[in-house]
Amino acid sequence: MITALYASLLALLMMWLSVQVIKQRRTNRIAHADGGIEGLQIARSAQSNAVDYIPITIILLAMLEYNGANTLIIHGLGVLFVVGRIIHARAILAKDLKGRVTGMKLTFAVMFTLVLLNLVYLPFDKLW
Repeated sequence: MITALYASLLALLMMWLSVQVIKQRRTNRIAHADGGIEGLQIARSAQSNAVDYIPITIILLAMLEYNGANTLIIHGLGVLFVVGRIIHARAILAKDLKGRVTGMKLTFAVMFTLVLLNLVYLPFDKLW
């Protein structure tokens, strides 16, 4: 299953973002929440944003693959989504608004395309 490749790459990104939170917690000796520490707030924001968008997009990608979409479409959307998520995560951590906007544009473009394609590839004859 092609989606497993992208799910794995995005899981690595989520792990990397978790490590950024852990580093901030250790550096600032914060056990819970963010302690009002800006660096920890930023790291948590980057991590939580990934958690918000990655799971549903992977589900949509897997469903599109399951319903028989072309392999190149799956890979193309998977690559664009990974690139968008990396750009966005790095931009949050670097306080780069332009990168955040670019990353979210890619993220939303892929998500919207997946929604549309899932409706196109949906096996309507098997719904009832």
